[in-house]
Amino acid sequence: MTDLHLPWLEGSVLLALIGALCVSRARDPHQGRKWCLIFSGLVLACTTGAWLDFEQIDAVQADDAWHLLSRLVGREILVIDQLSAPLLPLVAMLYFLTTLTTLGTKVRRFSFASTLISEAIMLAIFSCKEPWLVIALLAAGTVPPYLELRTRGQPTRVYSLYMFAYVALMIAGWTEVEIEGDGRVHSLWAVVPLLGAILIRGGIAPFHVWLTDLFERATLGTAVLFAAPLTGAYAAVRLVLPIAPDWVLRSMGLISLVTAVYAAGMSLVQRDARRFFCYLFLSHSALVFVGLEVVTPIGLTGALCVWFSVVLSLGGFGLTLRALEARRGRLNLVEFQGLYDHAPTLAVCFLLTGLASVGFPGTVGFVGAELLVDGAVETYPYVGVAVVIAAALNGIAVVQAYFKIFTGTRHVSTVSLRIGLHERFAVLTLSAFILIGGLFPQHSISSRHRAAHELLDHREGLSSESPATLHDDSHEPESLESLPENNANPL
Repeated sequence: MTDLHLPWLEGSVLLALIGALCVSRARDPHQGRKWCLIFSGLVLACTTGAWLDFEQIDAVQADDAWHLLSRLVGREILVIDQLSAPLLPLVAMLYFLTTLTTLGTKVRRFSFASTLISEAIMLAIFSCKEPWLVIALLAAGTVPPYLELRTRGQPTRVYSLYMFAYVALMIAGWTEVEIEGDGRVHSLWAVVPLLGAILIRGGIAPFHVWLTDLFERATLGTAVLFAAPLTGAYAAVRLVLPIAPDWVLRSMGLISLVTAVYAAGMSLVQRDARRFFCYLFLSHSALVFVGLEVVTPIGLTGALCVWFSVVLSLGGFGLTLRALEARRGRLNLVEFQGLYDHAPTLAVCFLLTGLASVGFPGTVGFVGAELLVDGAVETYPYVGVAVVIAAALNGIAVVQAYFKIFTGTRHVSTVSLRIGLHERFAVLTLSAFILIGGLFPQHSISSRHRAAHELLDHREGLSSESPATLHDDSHEPESLESLPENNANPL
């Protein structure tokens, strides 16, 4: 395997863990926030270095230069490939901006040490391809939100039951995979438990109750950081996509499609801003699962592009809601709030990130949404119609929430609600990435297309060792250039 020039991956994980240790020893929460900001910035620099280094060596996948963990365990642990390369700095940026935009009045309620531990686990997940280690890290990632709920004195029964079932099903399913051996299509005893685990972690209906409960009871920053990276999609790519028969993926795609439309409709009628955001997120994450289960080059490319745009746009959307809550308290969508005069920059960021998530032209989500619809329609025409309906409902919900929060009346406040320098930097950063990614999408689309082909090649490689057929690409275009002419311009 090709090596990176420096140990970027191991360095990012170790820096996050060292930072958590330093923050936990800080007596003053404001000092802890400063340490957390420093270490999360260093982690962001390491993950960005890993991405740039990987792009320069032009390899299928790469390992760290010093192989510290590999020598300890005896196998390659942390690797970077086309799928994870841009996701690592994106996740690190989300953690950095969350820490940066935490106001001084909220530092005692937000655990910075737990945030750095969660970041270390999240980066390790996206840097890992070994199935058992992926399962162990996914299980470990469920602990920080549970501890926060316990610390805040909130009920944990719903979250605990769903996460226990999620971890147990992953372990049971992959144990059966190991028993059956590699190089064949596995039985339902192996695939169905893994499928159930993915449905739970992805919040696919009817297994979405735990996520709405988490958004209501945990701090909004913790809920956004736990949900936005879409680790359920990563688990599906590493554990289910390579081994599942076509009919299983079609079933999973159908359930995800129903969830996308259902959650989009639910977001229209929510009275609480947090529940509105949760259902908006559920609808978009379900659309990613729909694209993953189409199993065609164009559809899978669209799903990976939508995945990237969801992390960026809805992550920024959640941080905008968090900044509004820090000034106004829990927001309701029943009465008009009239906050535009007090926070015009947040209003612009709210609308920009919300519209980017639904694929508004000129934003980072536009081309990915188009590819997802094209791939879905080519395989299953009714799927494309439902995807368009879900996107339309989500767009209406975003605009409706914008009017409820920022217009309709005048809000009188004796305290200034305008954003500070740190929040202004975060807003400008998110806006720049959303607009630049939408106006110049060529590089990101090419990267996601290569990642899609690698995933399909791995799946077809397994199918070549088995008499069963996993994928038929006789009707698929070999590259993005073979798309219809009317879709060529954005690319």
